Amino acid sequence: TAMRARGAKVTDLVVLVVSATDGVMPQTIEAIDHAKAADVPIVVAVNKIDLPGANPQKIRQDLANRGIQPEEWGGKNIFVDVSAKQKLHIDTLLEMLALQAEMLDLKANPDRPAYGAVLESRLDPKKGVVATVLVQAGTLKPGDAFVAGLAHGKVKALHDDTGKRIISAGPATPVEILGIINNPQAGDVFNVVKDERQAREIAERRALIHREQSLAHQKHMTLVGLKSALAAAGGAKAAKDLNIVLKADVQGSLQALKDSLENLSTSECRVRIIHGEVGNVNESDVLLASASDAVVMLFHTVIDPRAEEVAGREGVEVRKYDIIYDLIEDVKAALEGLLEPEIVEVISGKGEIRELFSVKSGKVAGCFIRDGKVVRGNLVKIKRDGAEVYSGRVNSLKRFKDDVKEVEKNLECGMDFEGFKDFQKGDQLEFFVKETRTRRLSQSR
Repeated sequence: TAMRARGAKVTDLVVLVVSATDGVMPQTIEAIDHAKAADVPIVVAVNKIDLPGANPQKIRQDLANRGIQPEEWGGKNIFVDVSAKQKLHIDTLLEMLALQAEMLDLKANPDRPAYGAVLESRLDPKKGVVATVLVQAGTLKPGDAFVAGLAHGKVKALHDDTGKRIISAGPATPVEILGIINNPQAGDVFNVVKDERQAREIAERRALIHREQSLAHQKHMTLVGLKSALAAAGGAKAAKDLNIVLKADVQGSLQALKDSLENLSTSECRVRIIHGEVGNVNESDVLLASASDAVVMLFHTVIDPRAEEVAGREGVEVRKYDIIYDLIEDVKAALEGLLEPEIVEVISGKGEIRELFSVKSGKVAGCFIRDGKVVRGNLVKIKRDGAEVYSGRVNSLKRFKDDVKEVEKNLECGMDFEGFKDFQKGDQLEFFVKETRTRRLSQSR
């Protein structure tokens, strides 16, 4: 499961191999979900077509029901029927992959400093830390200084997938590297840098940040956290999707929930059910949620003990429901947190300018407060003959010669305005404050 998740993140193109005799298995669905979460194109290789009972058309139908539509049916996914054992149509599969790569314009510069992703790492009793990495661009060579996550080092040796020592590794090459200080994590990005000193400084700085984040106990997205984080960010536009892994007791409940949740989506925010299935929540579900920053939601089902342990370790929120309405309302509230808040002007007082006074600093308006009150620093609009001539802020506020913080209804006061002296007798004043209000989904459709 973890390997599938990492693979989907670092690849440009997924080849989904499905047995024409066994059909679509749970691990097939899992691989599809990981590829979709990573937004990676999928080419399907229908294998074992030489065996009795092979049914490639059924595979196409089953995958079409999962959103993988064959090109010959008007979809976007290439399907190739093959037999790995008999080497049937392997050349066609390779041609299709080359064609897809050309259409995606997949290119890499071999002459730049190398970078890529850590696929796996281990501690060898004789060699020390050994990492398997995929070079995605540039050319990796012995002697290159690099940083990978919290680890760093200098390449002492490179070995290919057969264990043979090589002198360089170009783009799209998986390779084992020796010479690492500390153990990188699978999925870490590695980058070649100028020298060992720079690599060490970057790794140490990252380690410091990592410690600070650990102390702050940062977590994955939660339904409550989603709303508060968006509010703190002032309705930031970055997060627009709410990712959900959905598990239910029966297919009918699952389909009803999927339909209801997807119908909550609007032009500004949407529910993405990245995986929906009948049954208990297992480790695979939690790891998928972790990889895609999703919330796991259960309806009338349970979470396996091992999965619960992994959820705690990965910081994945798991929510259990027995009433459909409660689940839908929680998701609805979280989606409303994704909407940009509405800024509303609320009138707090009204007045008019009755006199003009000259002072050392220029001109002051003698005002009468008809309704509400005015507070120093209030936002204000000045209207003349029904047209707005100024919108700004009350700069100062006086009663007689004393500075005051506010003036109530039916009282006179003196005031001036930020950056504006062209006020006149008879001008109407409208004092207001701006309030941020959470919008409802019905307002964004």
